[in-house]
Amino acid sequence: MERDIVEKVRKAGIVGAGGAGFPTHVKLAAKVDRVLANGASCEPLLMSDPYLMEHEPEGVLRGLQLAMSATGARQGTVCLKGKHHAAVEAIRKWVGKGPFKDMDVFELDDFYPAGDEQVLVYELTRRVVPEGGIPLQVGAVVSNVETLFNVARAVDGNEPVTERRLTVTGDVARRLIMKVPIGLPIGEVISLAGGATVEPFKVVVGGPMMGQVVSDLGTPVDKTTSGILVLPPDHNVVIGKSTDPARVRHLTKVVCCQCTRCTDLCPRYLLGHSLKPHAIMRQLGASPEAASEVMKDALICSECGICEKYACPMMISPREVNAQLKRELLQKGAKRTLKPQDYRPSAFRDARKIPTSRLMERLRVKQYDEHPPVYSEKINPKEVLIPLKQHMGTPAVAAVKQGDRVKQGDLLGEIADQALGARVHASIDGVVVSVGERILIRRA
Repeated sequence: MERDIVEKVRKAGIVGAGGAGFPTHVKLAAKVDRVLANGASCEPLLMSDPYLMEHEPEGVLRGLQLAMSATGARQGTVCLKGKHHAAVEAIRKWVGKGPFKDMDVFELDDFYPAGDEQVLVYELTRRVVPEGGIPLQVGAVVSNVETLFNVARAVDGNEPVTERRLTVTGDVARRLIMKVPIGLPIGEVISLAGGATVEPFKVVVGGPMMGQVVSDLGTPVDKTTSGILVLPPDHNVVIGKSTDPARVRHLTKVVCCQCTRCTDLCPRYLLGHSLKPHAIMRQLGASPEAASEVMKDALICSECGICEKYACPMMISPREVNAQLKRELLQKGAKRTLKPQDYRPSAFRDARKIPTSRLMERLRVKQYDEHPPVYSEKINPKEVLIPLKQHMGTPAVAAVKQGDRVKQGDLLGEIADQALGARVHASIDGVVVSVGERILIRRA
């Protein structure tokens, strides 16, 4: 039974819908005590997860049940913020009874980043995931609620992942929750929301904290696209994500005042990890050698953005510097020396949690905070552009060629031999127009 579940999940191409897109079949092959369904909606403004739990609770819980069976877990817990009252009520109607008797609900306070899996595990279990580690090391698997919903569809209906729920918000005519075909250009998503209400505008794919500014409106929605945020080009969320990386690094060297606020509020540091962003910034100013032991601590940064969007009084970007250092270190093949210790979360941790409402005010996005309606019309695009890499690991290998006719759900890309990866499937019926890093399908 366990192998059947994992195999069906592998065939369906399911990846983590809440972040980096880790292939779910790999995660479910582990053995753990507990599975956590992550519905905490970590990023401000993104509302598709609460919507899914409110309107499809049985599907989410069925996916959690299957994940528990695959991993041998005795307990399943749905984790979501207590402020999402309708979602909490919908889930509580099902848990603790019938096929879901070994499940419960854990309500989180409204703070950022409550949905970070290491923070979530500690909030629920009081166990600290080791530095650079994963929840498996403390007997848990964490899976996003949309991921689990996809697991249920794959196992019970043999349905691959061809659609993605996301939030469209910001300066658009209609803020919406939408279910769109994988490969739909973000420009078309914005058009379906009535278009931008500012001109010119910029687009952040993801949330305001960890999302990325995308200039090409032809960029396709993929399995990890949780939100599309439309903002004026001079908005502080956009400017912070658009500054030249070399300038970011230079300003950090020159301006950092070593106040330690970035460290004091860092979620990893507050869990007892040895990450100290201010020390990395100091080392950057004294010696730019990325391979130093201090610099290697950037490898355990979650890139949540609290340091640059909330903590820093000088308005510099420790998160961006850490991201740059990560890339350099990984390219060099650098390894960080493990620093085993008795992890002791900070006594000030609860007092230093960042309220989401205060964070939104700091970001200047509070005016967009709402529970938007769902877009209910059927979306039938003329063409889609489907990336072969929508996940952590190695890109899928094309399984079709130019001129092939495909139907929705047909295999487009297979997992490379012995690689960490995920399958890719067609999201519409049509003809394969071109095959490269992305596969273009056009309706016949």
